[in-house]
Amino acid sequence: MEGRHVVPRRLRWRNISILSLGDLTCAVAPIGLLLGRLANFVNGELWGRPTDVPWAMVFPTGGPLPRHPSQLYEATLEGLVLLLVLLIAIRMGALKRPGLVTGLFAFGYAVARIVCELFREPDAQLGFLWGGLTMGVVLSVPLMLTGLAFIAAALIRPRLQQA
Repeated sequence: MEGRHVVPRRLRWRNISILSLGDLTCAVAPIGLLLGRLANFVNGELWGRPTDVPWAMVFPTGGPLPRHPSQLYEATLEGLVLLLVLLIAIRMGALKRPGLVTGLFAFGYAVARIVCELFREPDAQLGFLWGGLTMGVVLSVPLMLTGLAFIAAALIRPRLQQA
C-alpha cells in the first residue's frame, strides 16, 4: 500500500475535497440536531434545571419541580439558528472556501451548547464539575477552538473559482 493515503485528499469518484464534503454535511447537520432535540422533548428526557419561569414544565421523569424545557432551547439554537447562520454564510459564498462551513458549524454548535448548558440539568452521573461547569461546557470549548482554527485556515486559503 505504498504511495496510497489512508484518507484521500480528494474523493476519487467525484474529485471533491474532504473539506468540501465536510462543508456539505455540516450545512445540513442542524436539521438532524433540531429533530433530535425535538425527540428528546417528546420523550421527556434531558430536561432543564428547576425554574419558576411561566413556560416551565413538569416532566414525568424529572420529579415534581417545574423545569426549563431545555430541549426546545437546544432545538432552537442548535437547529434553527445555526441552520440560518450556515445558510446565510453559504449564500455569501462560504462554499468557495473549503472548511469554512465546517468551522462555522463547529464554532456555532459549541456556542449554542454552552448557552443551553446554563439551563440544562447536568448528567446525573457527573453532576457539576469544577467551578460549576458541566461536561457539555468542558467538551464544547475544544470544539469551539477547533471551529475557529477551521475558519482561520479557510479564510487564509484562496477562494475556489467557478467550475
